[in-house]
Amino acid sequence: MSVRLRFAPSPTGYLHIGSARSALFSWMYARRFEGGFILRIEDTDLKRTRKGALEDFKSSLGWMGITWDEGPDIGGPYGPYVQTERAELYQRWAYWLLDHAYAYKCFCTAEDLAQRRAEVQAAKGSWLGYDRRCRYLSPEEVVEREQEGQAFAIRFKMPLDGTTIVPDLVRGDIVFENEQVPDYVLLKSNGLPTYHLAHPVDDHYMEISHVTRGVEWISTAPLHVNVFHAFGWELPIYVHMPLILNPSGKGKLSKRTQAFDDAGQQVLVRVDEFREAGYLPEALVNFLANVGWSFGDDREKFTMEEAIPRFDLADINPAETRLPYEKLDWLNGQYIQEMEPRQLAEALQPFLEKAGYKVNLDALVYLTPSLAVRLKRLTDAVPLLRFLYVEEPLSATIDDLTDKQLDLAAARQAFAQARDFVATLEPYDLETIGAGLRQIGEQNTGNGKAGPFLGRMRLAVTNQKVSPPLFEAMLALGRHRVLTHLDEALAILNG
Repeated sequence: MSVRLRFAPSPTGYLHIGSARSALFSWMYARRFEGGFILRIEDTDLKRTRKGALEDFKSSLGWMGITWDEGPDIGGPYGPYVQTERAELYQRWAYWLLDHAYAYKCFCTAEDLAQRRAEVQAAKGSWLGYDRRCRYLSPEEVVEREQEGQAFAIRFKMPLDGTTIVPDLVRGDIVFENEQVPDYVLLKSNGLPTYHLAHPVDDHYMEISHVTRGVEWISTAPLHVNVFHAFGWELPIYVHMPLILNPSGKGKLSKRTQAFDDAGQQVLVRVDEFREAGYLPEALVNFLANVGWSFGDDREKFTMEEAIPRFDLADINPAETRLPYEKLDWLNGQYIQEMEPRQLAEALQPFLEKAGYKVNLDALVYLTPSLAVRLKRLTDAVPLLRFLYVEEPLSATIDDLTDKQLDLAAARQAFAQARDFVATLEPYDLETIGAGLRQIGEQNTGNGKAGPFLGRMRLAVTNQKVSPPLFEAMLALGRHRVLTHLDEALAILNG
């Protein structure tokens, strides 16, 4: 059997980090065995379909480096790859189940079900989702209701006794009592399928070998096994992924509710949020690959090229887990440090432009080597680089520009010498700037060390208490702007 896996999101929201992990693991497995990876859109829940979700799926997966071989945008031999475009196929097989006594027509409305559920619960009974009332309608009653124009759904007839075994690659065989599984709707009254019919039909026709999906689908897996058996089709290999918990450890990391850490801070849950927060795609996929799977050799940092030959769905740990966001920050910082100066400048550019800054990449490249070791996220650079883009009066005081080793008289002299030095030095480069300013600092401080002066000088040049190193900042600003800032510092010192 050829290896073919799919990622089949429902466009009811943007790409959730848990779904992204499922997509990543499926893609890694397909790539390891040179199989196919398919993007399929399960859009039959029309009421909850969200505009822009499909574009987000494609953009987020592409940003992560997850490519697909077949899908709604590129086609393929098993299309169409959008479920609402396959309605006729689902209807044909739903009616096949009817004709072969594996399903029945259900005329119960949502109001009927709500009322009966309330009655059963009031009587302290057990409501499994449906009481199978329409399963026992006579053929004459069915015809009569249809002639009255009553709308109907098609429900699957679950076996009423015995057990169903759900084979799972990472959990082993899971046994269910059939009487505890309700007769789920397969085809809705609007002619569109539910997941319970659409995915078996699609997985069969698209020749899917392995199905990775959330652990929440285990409860309905016995239905899916019976649907496959009813059709006489080969069952794909199911892999129910381990649950990802909120950082607090309380409940799953849901795409429909906000998540919070132990300190009560909101955390990221959508891939686009991680992207906007300044994470690199290499770091995020590395991070996700560590959630439920281990590379081995005690390594936590690795590329996908290194991981794919080792990856096996059977090695996934089924235990639920929290996302260690602090590890993502560490990984992201490691990947940032490996970037070339120009590459990092280009990566920072959109975040700086979003802050309203007009970016000169050549100037920014002077700063990226020293910035790289300080950043956990690309967004961390925005406040550090404000001095490069915002011109405003120097806010320092005399106390800010002096030090116990650099009194007022010494500060005046040192800044005056620095101003003259900057105005005339040639070439205006890192080595020359550094040598000259260190000498000025050593000559004017009480302990003969340049540090006290250079610290005050950096404040004057950047107008920030936290900023990149002085010499690189001066290169990025350029001679003219540095002289302007030094003039302001001297004005403050001279009262």
